[in-house]
Amino acid sequence: MRSHHEANVGGEPARSSARPSITPRFDGVDVLRGLSILAVILLHTFIRMKSAGFSVQQLLPPWLFHLLFRNGDNGVTVFFAISGFLITFTSLRRFGSLSQMRPKQFYRIRAARIAPLLLLILAVLSILHLMNAEGFHIPPQKATLARALFAALTFHLNWLEAVRGYFPANWDVLWSLSVEEMFYLFFPIVCVLLFQFRRGKTLLVALLLVFAAMGPFARSIWTTNPIWQEKSYLGGMDGIALGCLSALRTNRLLQRRDRPRGYSRTFLVVVEIAGAAMMFLIALWPQWPPFGPWMKTIGSTGLDGTVLAVGTCLVIVTTVLRGTIGSRLTAPVRWFGRHSYEVYLTHEFIVVWGTQLYTKVHIAPLAIGVIAILALCAPLGAVVAKYFSEPLNRRFRRSGATKTSSEPDLVNA
Repeated sequence: MRSHHEANVGGEPARSSARPSITPRFDGVDVLRGLSILAVILLHTFIRMKSAGFSVQQLLPPWLFHLLFRNGDNGVTVFFAISGFLITFTSLRRFGSLSQMRPKQFYRIRAARIAPLLLLILAVLSILHLMNAEGFHIPPQKATLARALFAALTFHLNWLEAVRGYFPANWDVLWSLSVEEMFYLFFPIVCVLLFQFRRGKTLLVALLLVFAAMGPFARSIWTTNPIWQEKSYLGGMDGIALGCLSALRTNRLLQRRDRPRGYSRTFLVVVEIAGAAMMFLIALWPQWPPFGPWMKTIGSTGLDGTVLAVGTCLVIVTTVLRGTIGSRLTAPVRWFGRHSYEVYLTHEFIVVWGTQLYTKVHIAPLAIGVIAILALCAPLGAVVAKYFSEPLNRRFRRSGATKTSSEPDLVNA
């Protein structure tokens, strides 16, 4: 976190010849991640409660219900943009430039962050499947346990769902990991290959722009399969690509001793507000009748995801350049952001079992049940992070031949 690690990240940066030993956290980014994981939890809670016969919609005005409970998919889009930014930004700090990318080290650090908890979750899900636990057993017509494990470990569970149908809740959340990790499987290799050419950076930027341009088509006209429109590789990679481009631009600006006049603090605040407005527009648009015709076109063409990713990137870049420090008011949200990977992979245990328990004993109002589910996701994620994923992450990094700098949590959604 900036306020903990490097107070001058928004000011004069260290030169590439003296790479920083610690990558700062960005409070603004953690706020975005926290809001995104909360949106995911609330969407899944709404879905499980609805399937159990409870109407969460009656608790709130329509616009507020939509904002809180129907933006989980948008939260994943925000995660993709954040992940693209963080992976690229930390790679630039670690290696000095993308032309000096070392794929082996990149993969080792990525595996240290992702693999321990993923393997634990798959082990628990396998046990629950074999026990025929309600809400966790994979129907035989969808896949065998071995087939599901193979899909999860080779990052094509999203494709398998598109072909066979939705998997149980805890398996289903792994689709976003498939998209994200497939991108990063090729990211270091592409960097090494492109930077063999004189204009390697230009070629990389062009390739990222191509990915960004293909996203809307992948979400709308390239397939009629609704699951694949939602979970395809190209449909999610435009957000990641835009995050990568934002990191390249941010890093270049931070390397300048004197900021350009066009990037004054006032200008950055205006851009940040514009980015936040774009995000809120997508989050609320079905409840905004004056914008109905325009937003219907944006939604039907898949541009809503791109608009959301662009708005997210504008907020990320400006908060990083301004060195925004979070307040006490945003501390709980930032906590969720820092632990969003652990909460993301574990929250469905609380949602599924919490809904089942409420269905059997619903002695409290529905609102209390929803709040309880949301609140219990935090301690489970905290325990998993403190006693499992973070210790193993540090151990696996230290076990490498070359010691590397620490970095922010690189979150999947």
